[in-house]
Amino acid sequence: MSHGTFATPDLSAFCLLDDHGLTVTGQEISPDKAVLECRVTDRDPFCRGGGAEGVARGTQARRLAHVPLGWRPTTLLVRVRRFACFSCGTIWREDTTAAAEPRGKLTRAAIRWALEAVVCQHLPVARVAESLDVSWHAANDAVLTEGRRLLIDDPARFDGVTMIGVDEHVWRHTRLGDKYVTVIIDLTPAREKTGPARLLDMVPGRSKQAFKTWLAGRPKACRDGVDIVAIDGFTGYKTAAGEEIPDAIAVMDPFHVVQLFGDALDKTRQRVQQETLGHRGRKGDPLYGCRRLLRTGLGLLKQHQLAKLEDVFD
Repeated sequence: MSHGTFATPDLSAFCLLDDHGLTVTGQEISPDKAVLECRVTDRDPFCRGGGAEGVARGTQARRLAHVPLGWRPTTLLVRVRRFACFSCGTIWREDTTAAAEPRGKLTRAAIRWALEAVVCQHLPVARVAESLDVSWHAANDAVLTEGRRLLIDDPARFDGVTMIGVDEHVWRHTRLGDKYVTVIIDLTPAREKTGPARLLDMVPGRSKQAFKTWLAGRPKACRDGVDIVAIDGFTGYKTAAGEEIPDAIAVMDPFHVVQLFGDALDKTRQRVQQETLGHRGRKGDPLYGCRRLLRTGLGLLKQHQLAKLEDVFD
């Protein structure tokens, strides 16, 4: 390989700090962590009020958790310079908002890394906090805030949604708080065979009002674009959809259709069992022994299983 393809080593770029307006000036490396001393790249000593050049008045240290390099917790020790203006008496510090929020504890790159670790790599928040060397609450708050900004608050995430699915989910397995949430899924990709379904939102509760409030909070263009709503047997979801998106067709999703069919089949089997043998199903009874086969697709049954069903119903 030609040496002309290599550039001069740049620690700031290697550590993903070139977009943060920081330059690495020193390092302290140990087996379990790394600390990088940094300064703001663009020195701006001019007063925001009068425009006069200020006089340096020392530095302040700001510690920021950064992307763990080699899974080693990495901390930035940013030396922020202070200036004073003799004309108006204003005192200010260098702007570090490109690197982190004004009172943030994580760099913007670290927040993005944490969000991708939780969403894409399925890492627990505790593992993310350990890798960043911050508290669990600091990592969790950063992930939630960034996720809301990029995913939930994205105005374009409802574009092209023509079919949604609604169902409840047991979210909390404790006595405290709401046990259920209503889950709204975008089924348009699955309907058009362009990709898997995607999660749109989750709202507390499993009532008509919960789904109705969510629909009412969507833009009118989004509601007008939905033509099919897939629900379970809960009439509250159907009523909410009928009130907020009356032009949409409510259908029952395949899972609950099969579930209702299986329940009806079980009740029929139990009734026939009582009428023919006069007791509930017992081991060895023909219908009781084939109850699982009755709820299995024909394409999944083996030859001896099909023969057993034929013997029962002949």
